[in-house]
Amino acid sequence: MSCANRSRPRLKAGATAQGGNDVTELIKLSATEVVAHLKARRVSPTEALDASIARIEAVDGEVNALPIRCFDRARDRAKAIEAAPETGGPLAGLPIAVKDYNDVGGVRTTYGSPIFADNTPARSDATVERLEANGANPVGKSNVPEWAGGHTFNPVNGLTRNPWNLGRSAGGSSGGSAAALASGQVWLATGNDLGGSLRTPAGFNGVVGIRPSPGVVPRGARLPAFDTLWVEGPMARSVADAALMLDAGAGRHANDPLAFDPTKNFAKAAAAPRRPARIGYSPTLGGAVPVAKEVSALTDAAMAQLGRAGVDVTADSPDFTGAFDCFQTLRSTLLATMMGDMLDEHRNRIADAIVANVEMGFDVTPDQLFTAERTRWELHHRMAAFFETHDVLACPTASVAPFPVERPFVEEIDGVPCKTYIDWFAVTFIVTLTACPVVSLPCGFTPNGLPIGVQLVGRPRGEAELLSAAAWMEAELGANAGLPIDPRPAA
Repeated sequence: MSCANRSRPRLKAGATAQGGNDVTELIKLSATEVVAHLKARRVSPTEALDASIARIEAVDGEVNALPIRCFDRARDRAKAIEAAPETGGPLAGLPIAVKDYNDVGGVRTTYGSPIFADNTPARSDATVERLEANGANPVGKSNVPEWAGGHTFNPVNGLTRNPWNLGRSAGGSSGGSAAALASGQVWLATGNDLGGSLRTPAGFNGVVGIRPSPGVVPRGARLPAFDTLWVEGPMARSVADAALMLDAGAGRHANDPLAFDPTKNFAKAAAAPRRPARIGYSPTLGGAVPVAKEVSALTDAAMAQLGRAGVDVTADSPDFTGAFDCFQTLRSTLLATMMGDMLDEHRNRIADAIVANVEMGFDVTPDQLFTAERTRWELHHRMAAFFETHDVLACPTASVAPFPVERPFVEEIDGVPCKTYIDWFAVTFIVTLTACPVVSLPCGFTPNGLPIGVQLVGRPRGEAELLSAAAWMEAELGANAGLPIDPRPAA
């Protein structure tokens, strides 16, 4: 059973986290339940904030998920919503974490880079502004890799550890957000995703992440306005909670010309679980990517369980031929566009791997760019044909289980060397090219207790339908039912 359906503790009116009353159990509830309490005024925004702060102070010293905190700002905002409840919006003052690639007005945004260690934007970016307008209350910034990457550590705020095993990686680049959720520090957190930066840490930490279609969630002005590879999306401990946050974050914004107002209510879709008729499942996406046997065995078992529950699970997959090189070309071009000028002044203060990726963008030839664009174009049509006969495409969220924190990245998968530091998350980055919505859903655990996730890919612009299917699968698999957890020592 999903953790969203856990029976709720009784809450005493006016109880506070510091007072040790039942409200200290708030952090164990789902975001959906806490918002219902906030709207009914059984719990105040300050009480919810107190519960979050108490949990952060109790566990984050071990995890380092939220190194930048804005408790005073959050408290002022909570009091303002209490004074004028009509300003609380759909989230009613619920505390959230914001990834340190996103600006929160008056709070440091470092991008994990020493160049921006003291950068304090005056205004929240489009993503955060939209959430705040709908009642979100940022309590802290979640840790990130320096600029980009699949393992969350940087020279400014240090290393984030996986609460399931403090000796393992939390993934990246939304590793801080995922670890904060799994350890119960917040109910919701922002993520963003270029090549798997939201999905990989969701899988590594046993939480839910949604990579929506481009334009569903508005993006800030620092991103190229017409890029469709990088999207913003919600992270939570259940499908219902992630859908709630997607509703609060979606919509048009002047800073994003691709952003639009969705026509569907995502929370309503998630609240109506529906069994998909047919799922195409291929752990390696037709042989396009390597995946560790330990991982594929668990996703195989999850799909078999869904099959026993009445889903027609096939071995069908679209053809991803050329997608690996296509993404490498388009990603390096994007990084060169965003960061090329920065190399002239700050090359020595940027991680070598990022410098190399930016320079790879400088070397892209017109023929490589033409080939990449044609490959993505053709892939779109193959995906459309696939969804004529299938409701969902499924594959692992990560090619490997969470790896030791001492490793900067994965160097090999079952003995097969990775040529670059991003090869190991090819199973997510080639899915990026489809522009389809994706839900990363917990589906099981390795023998040593590490979470494994499955990617559920839906039709283009089919977020609502996908969320309904994901909610049904979540209830069947139940892999997130034990959240949140107390951080567990390195094994």
